[in-house]
Amino acid sequence: MLSQKVTIKNPAGLHLRPAGLLCQEAMKYQSRVSFLYGPGEQAEANAKSILSVLGACIRNGDTITLICDGEDEVMAMSALIELITDGLGDNLD
Repeated sequence: MLSQKVTIKNPAGLHLRPAGLLCQEAMKYQSRVSFLYGPGEQAEANAKSILSVLGACIRNGDTITLICDGEDEVMAMSALIELITDGLGDNLD
């Protein structure tokens, strides 16, 4: 199991389009992909479920802990971190 903290830079947070991109990428992997969020990171969202991601109400500047667990966890973590840090399709300039 791998975990890594990452800060969401999207101006509008994880709204529908970036949440959809995150889910699409997560679904490419066999590994279980989720993230912890909220005060004390007590809540967990399934990164392969658009409803779970949107329900987390992640905003600009929020930090989440991405978790990948499975046979392709290294590839999944690398791809998802790159996607998130690149802005999930939003222009960060």
